[in-house]
Amino acid sequence: MESWAAVELRHTHLGDKRLNRRLVQVVETLRARPTASVPQACGNWADTKATYRFWDDDRLTPEAILEGHIRSTIERATAHQRVLLVQDTTAFDFGHHPTTRGLGRLEHPAQYGMKLHTVLVVSPEGVPLGVVHQPMWVRPADTLGQKHCRRQRATADKESQRWLTGLEVSQQRLPATIELVTIADREADIFDLLAWPRRPGSHILIRAAQNRRVGAVGYLWETVRQSPVRGRYTLELQRKEDLPARQATLSVRYTTVTIQPPRHHLERATLPPLRLQVILAEEEDAPAGSRPLRWLLVTSLPIASLEDALCYIRWYSYRWLIERYHFILKRGCRFEHLQLENVGRLQRALATYLIVAWRLLWLTYEARRQPDQPCSVVFETHEWQALY
Repeated sequence: MESWAAVELRHTHLGDKRLNRRLVQVVETLRARPTASVPQACGNWADTKATYRFWDDDRLTPEAILEGHIRSTIERATAHQRVLLVQDTTAFDFGHHPTTRGLGRLEHPAQYGMKLHTVLVVSPEGVPLGVVHQPMWVRPADTLGQKHCRRQRATADKESQRWLTGLEVSQQRLPATIELVTIADREADIFDLLAWPRRPGSHILIRAAQNRRVGAVGYLWETVRQSPVRGRYTLELQRKEDLPARQATLSVRYTTVTIQPPRHHLERATLPPLRLQVILAEEEDAPAGSRPLRWLLVTSLPIASLEDALCYIRWYSYRWLIERYHFILKRGCRFEHLQLENVGRLQRALATYLIVAWRLLWLTYEARRQPDQPCSVVFETHEWQALY
């Protein structure tokens, strides 16, 4: 029987069958012991050297390493009439590895590393199906200090373009028969993303950060608060490092608004207003010491009833999956502890670990969705027997 990695990466084409087999072997090895160092996971010097040689191969690109997984993700997505596309960005800090060449500055001037933007495909039931787009990059040194003049630059010339590209690539790669819902947090509250051309059946569900102007004289927060409470929703909040898991009871308001283009937008004169729906979900009686949950969601999805609004709130709650995905990379796979000589090797190693991290995330949430399913569905005989 083929291993899960061989099945997952069956569409991989690295230009040499030996490289294809090596990728499968490296992914299987790292998945078996994700928290171990590379030598510990490999178990012997020959496999360790082969893994490092694989990451040192300049002929390989991160995109080629990920392509097999992306194609498998698309196949899994076709089993659904609708999928959620959760976008988020994370940074990997390698400032504690000063000898690694080619790193760029992060948010803090003393931090050096690289960035990763993920478009995670999630089923409507909250199971992560894989990634469909995952660029990684290093910030050039000459970008330092450009934040203060961001309003004078077009979106295409800023890192903000990653949100638009993620939406566009997703629409190109996933079949037109599947309804798409792009989900992102407040960092993606960009007018250009809200206005980006979407194919039929493609929608956005974005948490608002800006109190945008709506209608002739109103503003977003004040307008939605004038609408009545339509119902309440109980949401299970996941545990965070400093906060325990808990239940939050949210009051739910929703209405339709016409959002005006920002006054500072470079192309404001040619931009039409956007007619969108907004949902305000607020926790009114948060426990002492807890920050009340407050989500203002902007969406192109139609809202015909309270059930629609509650469904979209639940979908937005699945954004937590991408936080866990990046957490697995950093804590579960300990990627930031990897010591490689240059950023090219790091990016090829990251592409490999990204497949491992998705598998670990999928196992966790598939088990929660189907707790009575036998472990033999996902584990080989020797694996579950060893665990037992």
